[in-house]
Amino acid sequence: MSVETQKPEISPNISTPQTQTKTSTSSSTTSTTNNTDHHVFKSKLPEIPISNDLPLHAYCFERMSELADRPCLIVGSTGKTYSFAETRLIAQKTGAGLSGLGIKRGDVVMILLQNCAEFVFAFMGASMIGAVTTTANPFYTSAEVFKQFNASKAKLIITQSQYVDKLREPAGDQYPKLGEDFSVITIDDPPEDCLHFSVLSEANESDIPEVVIDPDDPVALPFSSGTTGLPKGVILTHKSLITSVAQQVDGENPNLYLKTEDVVLCVLPLFHIYSLNSVLLCSLRAGAAVLLMPKFEIGSLLELIQRHRVSVAAVVPPLVLALAKNPKVAEFDLSSIRVVLSGAAPLGKELEDALRSRVPQAILGQGYGMTEAGPVLSMCLAFAKQPLPTKSGSCGTVVRNAELKVVDPLTGCSLGYNQPGEICIRGAQIMKGYLNDPEATAATIDIEGWLHTGDIGFVDGDEEIFIVDRVKELIKFKGFQVPPAELEALLVSHPSIADAAVVPQKDDVAGEVPVAFVVRSNGFDLNEEAIKEFIAKQVVFYKKLHKVYFVHAIPKSPSGKILRKDLRAKLATANNIS
Repeated sequence: MSVETQKPEISPNISTPQTQTKTSTSSSTTSTTNNTDHHVFKSKLPEIPISNDLPLHAYCFERMSELADRPCLIVGSTGKTYSFAETRLIAQKTGAGLSGLGIKRGDVVMILLQNCAEFVFAFMGASMIGAVTTTANPFYTSAEVFKQFNASKAKLIITQSQYVDKLREPAGDQYPKLGEDFSVITIDDPPEDCLHFSVLSEANESDIPEVVIDPDDPVALPFSSGTTGLPKGVILTHKSLITSVAQQVDGENPNLYLKTEDVVLCVLPLFHIYSLNSVLLCSLRAGAAVLLMPKFEIGSLLELIQRHRVSVAAVVPPLVLALAKNPKVAEFDLSSIRVVLSGAAPLGKELEDALRSRVPQAILGQGYGMTEAGPVLSMCLAFAKQPLPTKSGSCGTVVRNAELKVVDPLTGCSLGYNQPGEICIRGAQIMKGYLNDPEATAATIDIEGWLHTGDIGFVDGDEEIFIVDRVKELIKFKGFQVPPAELEALLVSHPSIADAAVVPQKDDVAGEVPVAFVVRSNGFDLNEEAIKEFIAKQVVFYKKLHKVYFVHAIPKSPSGKILRKDLRAKLATANNIS
């Protein structure tokens, strides 16, 4: 077997800030070499050794000798179960199949799938040959898919046949052509010009090439809007993801204690980094089984939790709302659930208490993350093997082997206990940078290696983190990212719109929904429904506008920046919008 030694194509254009040598400390609050960093917070749990010598797939399957026959993946819709040995073998075959199609180290493969076993085989198989996976929402519109496809320079798309038509839709030289510029593999009966997933999963695993993988090689390329602007490729390396998973589940007292007997619910989409990391990769590493559900439907969810005795449920606030309020819940046995981990958006105390009444035996708590942070920044210590109490509404404490500080947005000075400021994180788990965007990278990761989250929060006297506001412009609809800049660009492309701004509006079910402020062009008559329909045709469902307000002008700073706070203030009373 030949050894592939070329560097990944997506690496050279990344500007990776140099990280200062960190000051070793024995306490969670400390002084560092920078005189503005008076307070650096660390985990209440002791640091652990993390080896980055292995690539991600080898790290996840490192305990294979003891786990080989244990259930690894359970397909909720059929009940089919793959053992750890079967899962790794099919991933190896898939890696060999990708290699046979010409995919090499550093090449990018797009997975455009709902949760399924093939998603896991493709992701792990790509890792095995040093390739990079970019994950996308299969409900994206054609334009949204190809924006990410073109930006990532993907060479192959793995999807379902029902989504293939949107890969044929775009016309024009700026779009690649299916069958000419890229290949499509479907996990079900393939349409014309597409291949079946069996060309990957039935390849000879011995044909997998021997590849030298560097810890700093990229392995995942999710897209995120960061603190502002349009979606950008987030380069997560083998070292990034191994460090993040280790911070959660490794060591004698893991922060997220997963047992080999656990069945972990995977209903949150694997194309989202929260589910990919804290559900799939953590479960593989810890030896727990993963119950795969392609989408959320309350009846099916409850039935599967009862049938498979789900013990760990990773959720988002809208799902918590359904479990807490839906009357169907009372008809099912949820006594197997021992842990409920909520993330992706803040969970209020009232909702947390309502869910606790439904699953009183379960430990409820939150984690806090950001794609660029690898993604987990903090986690509830009640999930630990040796649990510590956590306050309601808290995001827990910073993960092990990482540093966190709270920065005054105006002065840049770090703050002490109970003083709100921007949350910053530093550690080996954070992203390498944004794909081909050194300016955005430098704006997010400073010269000392601190990643600025754009979230406003504070650390209380018990080292617990509370998020209270956002500096960043991002709108969170049921945990999904809605970048205002993306919708604003679409709005101003309409010939009857002179200017526009998009801001979040609070919503009991979704958390936040996008609403638009629009300035009509002179002489044009345009109504709200026409604008909402114009946007709806171009974006995935969670980016659709829920309300349009017509205004005479968009408030802006002297430098031209939209004053979103002014617009959010106007939402308080609709009478002020004119």
